[in-house]
Amino acid sequence: MIGIEAVAGYIPSAVDDNREKKSLFEIDEAFLTDKIGVLSKRVKEKEEETSDMCVHAFDALRGKVADVDKDLDCIVVCTQHPDGRGLPHASAIVHGKLGLSESTAAFDVSLGCSGFVYGLSVLTAFMEANGMKRGILFTADPYSKTIDRNDKNTALLFGDAAAATFISDNPRFRINCSRFGTRGKDYHALENVGGVLRMNGRAIFNFAAVTVPIQVREVVAAAGYRLEDIDLFILHQGSKYIIDTIARRLKLDKTKVPCNLLNLGNTVSSSIPIILENYMLCDEYKNILISGFGVGLSWGTSILNRV
Repeated sequence: MIGIEAVAGYIPSAVDDNREKKSLFEIDEAFLTDKIGVLSKRVKEKEEETSDMCVHAFDALRGKVADVDKDLDCIVVCTQHPDGRGLPHASAIVHGKLGLSESTAAFDVSLGCSGFVYGLSVLTAFMEANGMKRGILFTADPYSKTIDRNDKNTALLFGDAAAATFISDNPRFRINCSRFGTRGKDYHALENVGGVLRMNGRAIFNFAAVTVPIQVREVVAAAGYRLEDIDLFILHQGSKYIIDTIARRLKLDKTKVPCNLLNLGNTVSSSIPIILENYMLCDEYKNILISGFGVGLSWGTSILNRV
């Protein structure tokens, strides 16, 4: 059985305080706390690359799993902001910086906010198909590379972070059931235009508020559960308003829907694993639902069962 054994996040130390932008964007603190839910964000150092963030997350993972770099069969990097011009693939650069064996497979997955859910499915299936026992899913999407600091739609929301998720044959969680979706015709809602991130916040909200609750119900039913049987709902940290709306439409107990945006921001594909890390050793959480949604437009939902 292949599944998640450990998760470790990397949070840059530099802080970008949204309260300093209130006059620039003509907003008040209530907008920051109640609407987007972000008072401050973390930002990588200028010279820090995506691969460096992955290495930092790996170092944190090594603190939890002493022999994590021993006999690694494969690594996957999920990012849409790779090093430099994107060639070679980020996973090859990470592989080199970590000094891994030449028998270690390495490839990238180009996905954003749904990337952790997709990446888990891709990596576990790849490992199972090839008889592999030890792999790592890296998520690192530093949007600060493409943020226009004068754009209210993005400058207040996105933060930098990375995570390393150890997949092994000694798991704490296994994937039970998953569903995925794509609405490519609406990709313009969140895209890189000439090297600058552009987002239609209203379109993203409308998409998430409608599609995510539907898919969550589908996955829960397909797994043979009721919503009440799920101990924790880890939703992509798109914004506080999106999280609150999805929770309300599903009539979820708010204590089951964590939100860590306040001093971190939307960390794209790393938002789910950074929260999941906090619950890995909490045995009372048996069934955890994870759901990522955003750029693409793309969405995916899985149920994780504690082994």
